[in-house]
Amino acid sequence: GLQYTNLSAAKPIILVIGGSLGSVKVNGAVRSILPKLLEQFQVIHICGKGNLDESLIGTPGYVQYEYVDSPLKHLADLIVSRAGANSICEILALRKPNVLIPLSAAASRGDQILNANSFAKQGYSTVLEEEKVTDATLFDAIHDTYENRRTFIDSMEKSHLNNAIDTIMKLINDCADHK
Repeated sequence: GLQYTNLSAAKPIILVIGGSLGSVKVNGAVRSILPKLLEQFQVIHICGKGNLDESLIGTPGYVQYEYVDSPLKHLADLIVSRAGANSICEILALRKPNVLIPLSAAASRGDQILNANSFAKQGYSTVLEEEKVTDATLFDAIHDTYENRRTFIDSMEKSHLNNAIDTIMKLINDCADHK
């Protein structure tokens, strides 16, 4: 992964995922604070089809992709993501500290807000509502989450959702026993 991205192991890596189509709000917010982020972190930015910023190509410590089919999520020390069901389940399985920016209720059914709040309540995530995203709030959320990353990882390690095979087998056996 480091060779694929041309990043180094010298600084922690933030993986930014704005959803399959990208997120104008997340992309803009991350790019707005990029110089400040790059002082402490490297950034892998999956920005969605048609959302590359040509002016940032070649920026040391920053790589952007429309989409990625390589396992870059394993490189991440912290993830900034939307809060779709697939994303949060992968984050939990990987036990990566994360900042979730759910789609607003005005732009969705509200399921991402519920997902994000559930993860925050369980101690898995920091949630930053889309309407509250500013340069300062995003940077602070990233910085604070990274500084407290061990607390988030510990909470995720205690999750009862970590062993799907055992859970599914128990459900099947319970159903079979009731016949």
